[in-house]
Amino acid sequence: MSLTSVLNNASSGLIAAQAGLRTASDNIANVNTPGYVRKAIDQTHRIIGGAGAGTEVSGVRRIVDQFLVSAGLTAASTSSRWSLTASTLDNAQSLFGDPTSDTGYFAALDRVWSTFDAAAQNPTSGILKSQSVAVVEDFFNQTSRINTQIGQMVATADARAVGTTQDINDILSQIARLNTDISRASIGNGDATGAENVQSGLIDKLATLIDIKVQPRSAGGVTIRSSEGFELTGDAAATLVYRSSDSTPGYLAVKYDVGGEQPITVTGGEMRGLLDLRDIHLPGLSEQLGEFASRAAERLNAAHNASSAAPAKSLLEGRDTGLDLPTAVGGFTGAATLAVTNASGVIQRRVDIDFTAGTLSVDGGAATAFTPATFLASLNTALGAFGTATYTNRGLTLNAASPNGIAMDEGTSQKAGRGFSHFFGLNDLVKSSGQTSYETGLRASDPHGFTAGDTLTFRLTQSDGRPIRDVTVAVPAAATMTDLLAALNANTTGVGLIGAFALDAQGQMSFTPSTTPPVNLSIAQDLTSRGAGGPSISGLFGLGVIERNSRADRLFVDPKIVQNPNMLALSKLDLTVAAGQPAIRPGDGSGARALAAAGETPTGFDAVGALGALTVSLSDYAAQFGASIGRQAESADSRRMTTEAVSSEVAARRQSVEGVNIDEELVRLTTYQQAFNASARMIQAAKELFDVLTNII
Repeated sequence: MSLTSVLNNASSGLIAAQAGLRTASDNIANVNTPGYVRKAIDQTHRIIGGAGAGTEVSGVRRIVDQFLVSAGLTAASTSSRWSLTASTLDNAQSLFGDPTSDTGYFAALDRVWSTFDAAAQNPTSGILKSQSVAVVEDFFNQTSRINTQIGQMVATADARAVGTTQDINDILSQIARLNTDISRASIGNGDATGAENVQSGLIDKLATLIDIKVQPRSAGGVTIRSSEGFELTGDAAATLVYRSSDSTPGYLAVKYDVGGEQPITVTGGEMRGLLDLRDIHLPGLSEQLGEFASRAAERLNAAHNASSAAPAKSLLEGRDTGLDLPTAVGGFTGAATLAVTNASGVIQRRVDIDFTAGTLSVDGGAATAFTPATFLASLNTALGAFGTATYTNRGLTLNAASPNGIAMDEGTSQKAGRGFSHFFGLNDLVKSSGQTSYETGLRASDPHGFTAGDTLTFRLTQSDGRPIRDVTVAVPAAATMTDLLAALNANTTGVGLIGAFALDAQGQMSFTPSTTPPVNLSIAQDLTSRGAGGPSISGLFGLGVIERNSRADRLFVDPKIVQNPNMLALSKLDLTVAAGQPAIRPGDGSGARALAAAGETPTGFDAVGALGALTVSLSDYAAQFGASIGRQAESADSRRMTTEAVSSEVAARRQSVEGVNIDEELVRLTTYQQAFNASARMIQAAKELFDVLTNII
């Protein structure tokens, strides 16, 4: 071997040892740097002409385990999702208060029953009447407050999703720029580990925001894709956009410089948690709250309509049923009694209404026939000079001639599970600013009443919120509910391919999906109206998120009763008294007892949120509702702890591979120092030989 070869070999060893010393020094210096991945040199033999010619450093690489990296990203994404979900649901649970406390939300309803029970013992007490009104008002005020705060949490999740999308786009742009730097360094055989470490930290952060797939690029850097394979960043970054509306689910779409938007699947990260909170968890709580509160109002109103104030009120103003009078009266069965009483409670005029027979009888006289179309005129004739009945804005009003009052005995009358007065809301204790009960009483043969040609637009979405398409249905010219259902369920112009709408025995419309997995249905736009100024299809039947979730905000105690608690119906109309005797007595507390017992009446609850369809008392449902809130929060917290444990374990294993071990680095440092010294001695020996040869010459 020539001296030149010796020098070349020694100098290559010297350069390799210097590179090794630099990497070991960097590793030791960054032992406590978060996100730093230890690096090592790739050293190979150099062969020239079939003979060894020293060594060369082919590159500097980071020590990573791709399997652990992939597992770590997945674990971090899942952990971030459930951490956000658990903390938010815990905050939502706190809105209802401690269910075992006397100050919690559900305790407010218990106070309603106990206060009416006290009023039943002394129905003439003005203080007890005022307290009864106050506790009912407090319960529905609390209901509205909680629902408003849940709505604010939904709005916060929506706004945060916008911000998270921007954060994702910023990170994708940074990763794309680093790809360029890494590729440039790799082509020039430079050290790209610094840029790779920065990029790795960005990828870890990105995984906490959205689930991703990471693929190394041959030229250096990475390509990041969505879960179904859409490229998010590589040579350049795509742009993610967040789409949402108040009535439809939110979703993410990827937008390239060329081409339109493409909705993507989001299965993890903070973004999935935000979408679940916005579209599933929080709306489910709000819907449960609306169902609970509206059924509580139903039970209170049922008892209040079957009772009377003492003396009876002169004016009974019904609610907006959403129906025309013939349709509203049609379908009633059984019998009810309307009585006009004087200030002493003595009946002045009695009208017995037999819906089954279709007859009216005045003061026990001969029965006269009526039809749904002639009901109002027949009722006015029966009342004569003692009162009037009007039907305006889809609501029935009964007015007794002064100075008399008017009272109802519900008897056996029934439609959609409610008595005559209750169905029309003639003596409601709890009023509403819109529809809160969706048992319309409509039958398949009844006229639907909606304006022909008006349109209702449905949005069909996948389970994760990604849109499929919009379907616009026009109200048919054909008149009956059967015709309306046929239009909604049409295969080509309706939603028949993914499910069906149906009308139950109580007149409530519901949608049942038929696909697997089921396609979600939401209301994108509703331009329908039942008559002039009437409710829309979604409003009358409670279709869509906004309609269902706003119920809890619509309920309030009748302002007239709030101003004058003496209007509370704590007595009942007694039709068994002898002629000339008071049928309504101030000391009668039977109405108050009925109100106190309303919480124990079996009630049908729709399947909403985390609870299925149930027929239980309000008190039992309150217990199950409170338990379901706790279960949801506990389940989310359990998933949080599980996913955090998995994420921590994967992070620990990654650290054991990627982290710096001082003892190992000191051994490498010593090895490279010795190699450096050996190469230096070879160079020194070659120099001495050159000097000897030079001196000889």
